[in-house]
Amino acid sequence: MTDNLTNTQRSYCMSRVKGKDTGLERLVRSELYRRGLRFRKHVKELPGKPDVVFSKAKVAVFIDGDFWHGYRYPLWENKLSDFWKEKIGKTRERDQRNFRKLRYMGWRVIRIWQHEIEKDLGKCITRIEQCLKL
Repeated sequence: MTDNLTNTQRSYCMSRVKGKDTGLERLVRSELYRRGLRFRKHVKELPGKPDVVFSKAKVAVFIDGDFWHGYRYPLWENKLSDFWKEKIGKTRERDQRNFRKLRYMGWRVIRIWQHEIEKDLGKCITRIEQCLKL
């Protein structure tokens, strides 16, 4: 199946997709702050510019959308056009590369998926807090 939008239309649509400070990120950061945790956000010096960074504890948190980052991607990739397969495939490769780089640098990496936040925000925050205590 081909993309049903022109290149200009697709470019316009994609330019409207937020890359940082999404609603999910704000929700997680707000709860972390409410619990007394202090952090930095989108640290450019780290691979992948993690959404939330606890520098002293060397913990990087990524808050990933289920579609954009391909949660359980092999189960639904065959339903996508080649355009989306390529786009999501590259995102997944980049995510894995950044994860490996951060681990090599001695960082602990937490990935929180959109559906996890929507299902139980408290559980996600607790997971971050537990990682900070290690």
